[in-house]
Parts: sequence; C-alpha cells; structure tokens
Amino acid sequence: MIDEATAIGVARRIALQQGWAFVEPVQARLRKPWFFSKQSARWEIESNAVAFGARARFVIDAEDGTVLEKGYVPR
Repeated sequence: MIDEATAIGVARRIALQQGWAFVEPVQARLRKPWFFSKQSARWEIESNAVAFGARARFVIDAEDGTVLEKGYVPR
C-alpha cells in the first residue's frame, strides 16, 4: 500500500507531464472500501484545495499507485 506522500508525488508527476499547474495546498484523502467490497482503497488528491481554478484532481489506487482518474480545471 502506498502512503500519502507517495500518492501526492504520483499526482504531481502526472500533472507536470500533462502541463497542468499543481498548486499548494494539496488535499489527500484515503478512501477505504466497504466491507465485502472487491474494490481496493484509493487516494483522492486535489491541488489548490482551498480556492477555485487551477485545480488538478486525481484518484489513485492505494495498493499499486495506478492512476484511476485524472482531471484539471484551469480557471
């Protein structure tokens, strides 16, 4: 399982590869699956968490670090 710092690092790297701004502060939440669910835990990461615009959002598998979802709001 990857930790919060690793998940943020993955998100930052992907954002820079895409040419997206990755602005502080960054908010990371670990979402754990419900009982008996076949899904794994995932990290939900948002940059520029307290303001509008220049926001990158990622969902990362907490088991292996795979990016499941990504998106960017420039303004």
